Amino acid sequence: VQLQASGGGLVQAGGSLRLACTASGFTLDYYGVCWFRQAPGKEREGVSCIYLSGGNTHYADSVKGRFTIFRDNAKNTVYLQTNSLKPEDTAIYYCAADRVSVGLWQHEYDYWGQGTQVTVSS
Repeated sequence: VQLQASGGGLVQAGGSLRLACTASGFTLDYYGVCWFRQAPGKEREGVSCIYLSGGNTHYADSVKGRFTIFRDNAKNTVYLQTNSLKPEDTAIYYCAADRVSVGLWQHEYDYWGQGTQVTVSS
């Protein structure tokens, strides 16, 4: 049973990446999922969440209008589409899943992925 984050890489400012959070051993559409990121020397911050009930979504102000979170239940995956990337988006991105509740300021989850590095050059 694990959660795996992937899709990071090096991209120029203004570019895009699609991050994937894939579950194995459990069905991800029964869980709320959030993406977090942590830059060097900074605290981890919530980026975006997709809730279990109704599929509602929530975004940090810093990424609103640029990032989109969505599910692909057939692939047991939650994606984070990141567009118009900025150097300040550079961080390790983590995904987390919980059966009961999720939130940008919540730090306890049933499962955490291992992280994927996103680097945006200016």
